[in-house]
Amino acid sequence: MAKQIKRKRRPQIKINTFCRFTAAGVTKIDYKDIDILLKNIDESGKITPSRMTGTSAKFQRKLTTAIKRARFLALIPYTDKHKK
Repeated sequence: MAKQIKRKRRPQIKINTFCRFTAAGVTKIDYKDIDILLKNIDESGKITPSRMTGTSAKFQRKLTTAIKRARFLALIPYTDKHKK
């Protein structure tokens, strides 16, 4: 019989267990509110997934459309390479 190889698991990243928007009572995410949008974008400019932030599916969809609108209007950069 062949020997079994033990594989190491990746360390799990701790996530938030609650949605910040639901806890704050937010009903609408505005594309002009840059501070909220930048908190949900990582260093390279990618939208942070809900499994990392704990955002509910409803607000993740609203957040994604708001980020894309802000990028289109050049309120936030597409990538980190556009920063000065």
